[in-house]
Amino acid sequence: MQDLPSIKKALHQRCLTLAEDRIVSLQHILKEAQQAANNETKSSAGDKHETGRAMAQLETEKLTAQLSEALNIKQNLTQINPTITNNTVVLGSVIYTNKGNFYIAASIGKVAITNEVFFAISPASPIGKLLLTKKEKESFSLNGNEYTILAVI
Repeated sequence: MQDLPSIKKALHQRCLTLAEDRIVSLQHILKEAQQAANNETKSSAGDKHETGRAMAQLETEKLTAQLSEALNIKQNLTQINPTITNNTVVLGSVIYTNKGNFYIAASIGKVAITNEVFFAISPASPIGKLLLTKKEKESFSLNGNEYTILAVI
């Protein structure tokens, strides 16, 4: 563990960057899908035309849902102040355990910062729910694994 407050700030910034990159990527893919659907309507006829339009519509709906989720993740991250530390696990806490390191923020997944790996998880996830309100040295069990909290920042 290096300088813990700076790791927390770097981790938060990395998660924000990942969320923003995902938003930009999804917006680009959505725009391309909409352009392809528009081209489909101009060039096809009959049943093939309707099937193509339906598939394009489903793809657009799926991408729109993913974009909405990515925007929610970014919104949740912007509400976290990474300079605040707490003895108890709350939204925005970085937790070191004997089985891995976690960042209670948003469902982003594996994030590497300064040669350490963290799992950015939602407070609503199963492990997130178990971690909330826990303190250093407390333990909990999930899926047959026993976790002990080594540090909370």
